[in-house]
Amino acid sequence: MSSRQYRSALGRRTALAMAIGLVTMSGAVFAQSTVGRITGQAQSGDTVTVTSNTGVTRSTTVDPSGKYTVDNLQTGTYKVSVSRGGAVVDSRDNVGIVVGAGTTVNFAGATTAADTSNLEGVTVSANALPSIDVSTVDSRTVITSEQLAKLPLARTAEAIALLAPGAVAGSSFFVGPTGNPLVSIAGSAVTENAYYINGFNTTDPLSGFGGITLPYGAIDQQEVLAGGYGAAYGRSSGGVISQVGKRGTNEWHFGGQVLWEPKGTKASPNNFYRRIGPLAGQIYDDNKDDKFWRTTYSAYAGGPLIKDTLYVFLAAEQERRQGDVTTSVAAPFVYKQNYRNPKYYGKIDWNITDSNILELTGASNKQNYDASIYDFDYATHTRGDYVGKDTAGAPQNKSGADVYSAKFTSYITDDLTLTALYGKMKGTYYTAPAGETALPSILGSTFQNPAYTGGSPITNANPSAQVADPRHKSTNTNLRIDLSYRAGDHTITAGIDNQKVLDKNDGITTSGPGYAWEYDQIAPGTPIIGRSPTDAAYVAPPGGQGYYVARYVYSTAASVRTTQRAQYIEDSWQVNDRWLVKLGLRNDQFTNYNQNGQAYLRLTTPQWAPRLGATWDVNGDSSLKIYANAGRYFLALPASVALRSAGASLYTREYFNYTGIDANGVPQGLTPIFSSTGGPISANREYGIPRDPKTAAGTNIKSQYQDEFILGFDAALTDKWTYGAKATVRKLRNAIDDVGDAGAIEAKMIRQGIDPDTIGDIQGSYLFNPGRANTFLVPNTNGGYYSVDMNNEDFGFPHSKRNYYGLELYLDHAWDGKYQVRFDYVYSKSYGNSEGQVRSDIRQDTVSATVDWDYAEVMQYANGELANSRKHQFKVYGSYQIAPEWLASANILISSGAPKSCLGFYGPDQTNPNLGYGSFYHWCEGTPSPPGKAGHNPWTYIATGSIEYRPTWADSKLGFNVTVFNIFNQRKATQIYPIRGSTDEPNARYGVPIYQTTPRYARVGITYDF
Repeated sequence: MSSRQYRSALGRRTALAMAIGLVTMSGAVFAQSTVGRITGQAQSGDTVTVTSNTGVTRSTTVDPSGKYTVDNLQTGTYKVSVSRGGAVVDSRDNVGIVVGAGTTVNFAGATTAADTSNLEGVTVSANALPSIDVSTVDSRTVITSEQLAKLPLARTAEAIALLAPGAVAGSSFFVGPTGNPLVSIAGSAVTENAYYINGFNTTDPLSGFGGITLPYGAIDQQEVLAGGYGAAYGRSSGGVISQVGKRGTNEWHFGGQVLWEPKGTKASPNNFYRRIGPLAGQIYDDNKDDKFWRTTYSAYAGGPLIKDTLYVFLAAEQERRQGDVTTSVAAPFVYKQNYRNPKYYGKIDWNITDSNILELTGASNKQNYDASIYDFDYATHTRGDYVGKDTAGAPQNKSGADVYSAKFTSYITDDLTLTALYGKMKGTYYTAPAGETALPSILGSTFQNPAYTGGSPITNANPSAQVADPRHKSTNTNLRIDLSYRAGDHTITAGIDNQKVLDKNDGITTSGPGYAWEYDQIAPGTPIIGRSPTDAAYVAPPGGQGYYVARYVYSTAASVRTTQRAQYIEDSWQVNDRWLVKLGLRNDQFTNYNQNGQAYLRLTTPQWAPRLGATWDVNGDSSLKIYANAGRYFLALPASVALRSAGASLYTREYFNYTGIDANGVPQGLTPIFSSTGGPISANREYGIPRDPKTAAGTNIKSQYQDEFILGFDAALTDKWTYGAKATVRKLRNAIDDVGDAGAIEAKMIRQGIDPDTIGDIQGSYLFNPGRANTFLVPNTNGGYYSVDMNNEDFGFPHSKRNYYGLELYLDHAWDGKYQVRFDYVYSKSYGNSEGQVRSDIRQDTVSATVDWDYAEVMQYANGELANSRKHQFKVYGSYQIAPEWLASANILISSGAPKSCLGFYGPDQTNPNLGYGSFYHWCEGTPSPPGKAGHNPWTYIATGSIEYRPTWADSKLGFNVTVFNIFNQRKATQIYPIRGSTDEPNARYGVPIYQTTPRYARVGITYDF
């Protein structure tokens, strides 16, 4: 569909803890779970017992090959003991668990109780090699709370995720439910990631933009999976961001932190200036005073309610941010913005017995937004009168969710484990009702005829064209049941993963009197839409110099729901002491319902997603691992798709010539411009009529899915250094978008001999699989339907394509009490003609309803480098203990820029054919312009550093730190405006930056941990 929418801890650690403090793994055993494992070697027949710092004890017997494994262990620290003949002969203390991975603890040499060496952690001799986890085959990065306390990062899950190789910042157009920025992982769209808290799926259920996350100080571990995960998890073709929260132990701990980002430390952003046309060089967006201050207060407490039995952990965080934003000359206002972001987390752990554990989790993540709007005069650069409150819904005045979940784990036997998780997430999306203004919003004021404006755009006190329903809420229910059984060399796991989403009172309408005025200009004599008056969608050329205005009306409102179910089974087979094979199969079912409870998308036939992985411990001592995996990953459509693709959406424009503009920007002397309907035009035939669910999608539509292949190795270089490489190939095999070319469907029917007089109304958009043959139902005048088979030739489409190729190289030094550092380099290429469910260059956030694939002309020359492509990425991060009281840390990101787009009118003659979307074709000044041909945004070099002082006179419990972000104050454009217009009537905004890197700023903090 058309994209034109408008929305304005210090101290020395044990050797094992050093090795796992910051770990990048390759495996598929636990995916984004909340548990890990302890594995290793000991004498055959011995008994290995692990005891957690919360009193839970598990035992296993060493197998004939000398190996043992204790699975499904909660995060925390453990004592590991080996017994022979009823006596403990060796033990290790302070053994840490890394979520989703295996921790190796080997025993050798102790033969009797008299030989026992009770050591703190695993002893590593000078020539010992660092242990590499050979039990996993996926691609993950795990960051622990110890590392989070050291590294200079923004306090978001996405900032942590950007440490992972292959993760890049998504377009700043898109944000999560609480305003958090989003990430793209290995070339996928930002809507293709899954978020988890303690195993519960917290992904945004409406559109897939991000998810609910924990207070920063409550994160025990965060894992980022960039592919290769097992069959237990799905609904993600990008990556996984999974957080495990902290839990209480047998000792009480509490603490707090205050962070302050003073406005005075912030450098000024660059102003943006027009680049082309007669207005080139004039200011477009005044950014120099767009600065905010931020304060963050956080506190936590955790400990035993009943020692060894019942524990509690509580955490709270309150962030407040305030500042001014000046908007562009197109709608000049000053927004005095105030954000409050409260986060809460609570967890209760009950060890009912050693074999039965109950975990209760509660979390809340909200954003409260308030802004007062004032006029702004660009001629004098002064703020004017108060206009009103920002009630446009972008951002919403209150948004976020509350999460509640319960997880029960039963170790039925040493080899059989049952887990069951049930939870709910209740979302809030509140926007205050708009003011009483009856004035219509003015859009495209920079395209007003200067003969009627005196050269300065005219707007009014209505700053937003759209308002949202304040009653909007959602409920997401998740049920998981998993059963794991170990039988000799095989660990077989099976389960179900069900999710249900209710999206209530979703939608937006046009503000003011129910319509807005949208000004534009086109080359004189050129039709506004289409080519010929006989076209289904046609608007004649405007008069004079091509200036015209449209009465714009938009409305989507509905309550809808989705159900997503899955079943899986997988086998981890330890073929021998060096080879592990992981084989899994998952089956997903997705059903989407419209506002009447009717299924308009039912994808319930088996959707088999095989997963195969293998790892080879080459030397048999965990010093060199070669691994590979291949898998298929299905992605569901979120709830919001129904609003336009299956609801009763209204989206029209009625076009006029005008002879004047009043003081409120309202056009005067209106004369209708001829259109094929004789009135309002909806290119996608969205006229507010309820959609027949049978005509919402192709009858043979299939889910979006992607195939992935990974090959890599990890190796020990010395006793402290590891290195490795990984190659990744991803191919999007099937996508879902909408097609709007009703004319092509009708032409096919007529070619088949169908009487045109018997053809009913053809829908303006069908959900379908781009680049494949699809079958559509079209109503006939007898009350039935025609079944129409359409292929690429019928539509004039190319095949759908999105390919990603990536090569990662890394070098890592584990924390040894003195320093830790990691180097990553990724070369990648992401290209094709479909970014995915959204489109970044033109702010297309209507999921699976993009401009792409609406009709043939917009897909011509669409194949090129995709928006989330970054050919080169260098990442360096680490910490250095300068002295016992001083710690320095750094985080460096060097990246090549995103590809640019130049979008103009169609063909050498620069026309606006078919549905007439305007300057959205892959043509630039009459020449083909595939994505990336216009060049790339500049390289960015962002260095962030921090220093922390923990005085010994305060027993190192009190810390003072200073962090400077973007030390060298590099201000580079990260995205530009891509709409070029025509050669004769260039869009003066083309090439003007939309976003830039955040200028330098400082953060100071005080921390106390007891």
